[in-house]
Amino acid sequence: MENTNTLNLTQHFLIAMPNLVDPIFAKSLTYVCEHNEKGAMGVIMNRPLGMTLSTLFEQIGIEMHRPDVAELAVHFGGPVQTDRGFVLHSPLGDWQSTLIVSPEIGLTTSKDILLAVGDGGGPEKMFVSLGFAGWEAGQLEKEICENSWLTVPVAEMPVLFDLPAEERYAAALALLGVDVGMLSQETGHA
Repeated sequence: MENTNTLNLTQHFLIAMPNLVDPIFAKSLTYVCEHNEKGAMGVIMNRPLGMTLSTLFEQIGIEMHRPDVAELAVHFGGPVQTDRGFVLHSPLGDWQSTLIVSPEIGLTTSKDILLAVGDGGGPEKMFVSLGFAGWEAGQLEKEICENSWLTVPVAEMPVLFDLPAEERYAAALALLGVDVGMLSQETGHA
């Protein structure tokens, strides 16, 4: 029998549709880092925790020698492993525990990347979250069929790394040519 489950949303944005009311994911923008037959995982890109990278470094006892990223917001990446840091970054680099998302982007969970940043090095661009979002096999496909998510291929680097959190959702929608005001809870007829 032919495998019809060929949807691969790695490197896609998931934009929560208005009918997605789960408080964790309502109005969220998630970047999918891995999607295969076992499920999917990604990080929510627009849920800042009200903590900067320098505060996080203080809490874990690492000195910060990179003023360019000291004020970077730390985000709630999703409800799974919220006690662990996940660093989405570019370029890839060579870290102990990295999921290669694309030739330019990695998701690293090992502390060596934070130590490198503390020493003044590390990746040029980064997005730091605590926790990640995960879906079991077939779950994300089902949610897409239920119209919970809009998907946008090839997440653009500025949306990932340069925009403030509150602008990311609208920017991802704009990649599809959709304005936030066009999304509505109600289905109506003109």
